[in-house]
Amino acid sequence: MRSQRQTVDYALQRRSVLADVYAGRTGVAAACDASPYLLRAAKFHGRPSEVVCPICRKEQLTLVSWVFGDRLGTVSGSARSDEEISRLALVQEEFTVHIVEVCRTCGWNHLVQSHVLGEAPPRRSRRKQTRPSARTASE
Repeated sequence: MRSQRQTVDYALQRRSVLADVYAGRTGVAAACDASPYLLRAAKFHGRPSEVVCPICRKEQLTLVSWVFGDRLGTVSGSARSDEEISRLALVQEEFTVHIVEVCRTCGWNHLVQSHVLGEAPPRRSRRKQTRPSARTASE
């Protein structure tokens, strides 16, 4: 698989959300709002992580990878396994992978990381084309 590029880590944002929950500024229900679709994706496409849920502390979090891209067609916006993402990276133009952690017990979920995979689109030349002179024949 080609290397990840344009990686964004959301650890600081995660820490901020958890600090608000622990301090009581944000309710647990607001932080643990995983949709049924996300929970099903975690069950069928997720992979276990080493991190225990920071809210309920009952189970390890599951990581779910979502793919988004203009050229992916109906695949865009869906959860995919690591193997499927590796195959897509070999044959597709650039697309973004968002990795979300989710607790299947309490519903905690948070975007952990995003990165770009796939073939980089061909670069366009930035040279300006010179236009023919606008002079008339009488000059």
